[in-house]
Amino acid sequence: MASLLPVGALGVLLLRGVHDDAAKQGQDQGTAQAAVIAEMAIAPALDDADLTRGITAGQRDSLAKATDLALYHGSVLRMRLRNFSGQVVFSDDGSTSGGVPVGDPAFRSASVGQAAATLVKDDAAPGGQIIRVLQPVFARASGEAIGVLELYLPYDKIAARLHQQMGVTYRRLGIGLGLLYLAMALISWSTTRSLRRYAARQEHEALHDGLTGLPNREAFRQRATAALATRVGGAVVVVDLNRFKEVNDTLGHHAGDDLLRVITERLRTSLRAEDTAARLGGDEFALILPGLDGPAVLGLLERVRASLTREVVLDGVPLTIEASFGVALYPDHGEDVERLLRHADAAMYQGKRGTADIVVYAGERAAHPTQWLVVQAELRHALERDELVLYYQPKVRLADGVVCGVEALVRWQHPARGLVPPSDFLPAAEQSGLIEPLTAWVLRRALTDQVAWTAAGRDWTVSVNVSARNLESPGFSALVSSLLTELGVAPARLTLEITETAMVDDIASAQQALRALAEIGVGISVDDFGAGYTSLARLRGVPLTEIKIDRSFVDTVREEPENQAIVRAVIALAHGLGCRVTAEGVETAEVAAWIAAAGCDEAQGYLYSKPVPWAQVPMMEAVR
Repeated sequence: MASLLPVGALGVLLLRGVHDDAAKQGQDQGTAQAAVIAEMAIAPALDDADLTRGITAGQRDSLAKATDLALYHGSVLRMRLRNFSGQVVFSDDGSTSGGVPVGDPAFRSASVGQAAATLVKDDAAPGGQIIRVLQPVFARASGEAIGVLELYLPYDKIAARLHQQMGVTYRRLGIGLGLLYLAMALISWSTTRSLRRYAARQEHEALHDGLTGLPNREAFRQRATAALATRVGGAVVVVDLNRFKEVNDTLGHHAGDDLLRVITERLRTSLRAEDTAARLGGDEFALILPGLDGPAVLGLLERVRASLTREVVLDGVPLTIEASFGVALYPDHGEDVERLLRHADAAMYQGKRGTADIVVYAGERAAHPTQWLVVQAELRHALERDELVLYYQPKVRLADGVVCGVEALVRWQHPARGLVPPSDFLPAAEQSGLIEPLTAWVLRRALTDQVAWTAAGRDWTVSVNVSARNLESPGFSALVSSLLTELGVAPARLTLEITETAMVDDIASAQQALRALAEIGVGISVDDFGAGYTSLARLRGVPLTEIKIDRSFVDTVREEPENQAIVRAVIALAHGLGCRVTAEGVETAEVAAWIAAAGCDEAQGYLYSKPVPWAQVPMMEAVR
């Protein structure tokens, strides 16, 4: 319809032009006919008369004879011959007045030798129009204009002939405009369809991930908002692939892309039709599971996890990819998308730090990674301002109750929040580069304090906790060695405690770092043994000096036979590996007596002392 308007306007303009051209053609024909009459009939009959003084009777008769035939056949309707003052010197009907006024532009034009033709209305004429021509009359001898011939010619025959020609022209014009309109309509239709397809493609690309074809973060928010608006319960789940970076680093990014496509297909086939899977970015996905309660969500996610962890072969390498699932139920854990995503994200990171692959959000006790940005910024300033302090907890030899060592535990003396426990800031430090300067600070301070208590006559070893990122750092063993040399501390007086889970993050680099430390004489201890998932084969390659039994087995060792069996098995394993055994979390004398009878070497817990500042360390000598 839009293209029809300019085509119609063009048609009207062309028809108007054709009509004007036809009228001009009729006028031109009238002018030509008048010129013939003036030259062939009028001028010879006048014989170069002076029209200002009129004409003779003979000249009038000659004019009448010359024009009678034209008037008789109707090729001329009326005729007047006038001098330049406007006086009629001859007319077909004998009248001597009337005609075009002398001041008319057409008369003035004819007076100077230029013919002028005009279509005028005449109700008595066929068709209602005639042609009026003012034609100059030239003397045959001198060639100068001597008067003006005023002719009125019929237009109906010319109009009929022009109308016939115009009909052909109109048809051709109509066909041409119709073809033009069809061409424009075709172009318009094709362009509109292309634009619609482009707009649909742009809209799809704006809301979908280019690699996997899944909805992206924006589309996920829209669908999650729609799901919440239904007021039907369900879950928002954040899924993060474990060790995906290793695939990219080892096999290349093309293999990582292939893996993401495989994960996408497995998500699609394992979810229900009403569920939504989206890619938030990198190796992080999100799910919307409407209409399910907590147990049903866990059951579905177990099936999804089983599907995702099936072996896949990339570039000829068989891989088993694990994933961590963080679950936030709505409306229980939030009624807006952002809150649910934060809670699901927090649960997912809690799962990455623990042993469960699927974790349901359990309240604010789970540290949220978005808060880590603030913690990391403040912790960086804390290192610069020396706001960190070390507390020490004694390790007691069960055979005689003598303190044989201390464990250094870092605390943060926050200027606004007071004394902050390590659980509130160590996870944030481990997810950033801050863990390395933090560990370096703890090692220097602990070794410096050890020099002071050694000078005071207390021959205690000091244990310092290190993380997996420390073991992965190429210069960590060199850092420990340089600090020992700088402060003059014997390597055997330092024990580095590593968590059981840290030993499996990167087995090769961890074992290489531990061997380098063991070679210079530093003691290696496995902390929280039993709470992780280290296999005996991995322990076999680590030069250990101590295994610490996790407090979860020690607390109830007197009441639970299973824990008794586990503790005895760990003690036997440690002694078989040539290690001493320390029990953590000993809080009662009865537990201390039981583990001592079971063969445990050392103990640590509130029965002996809570972690205390350096100023109170000398009081530890009294513990028994």
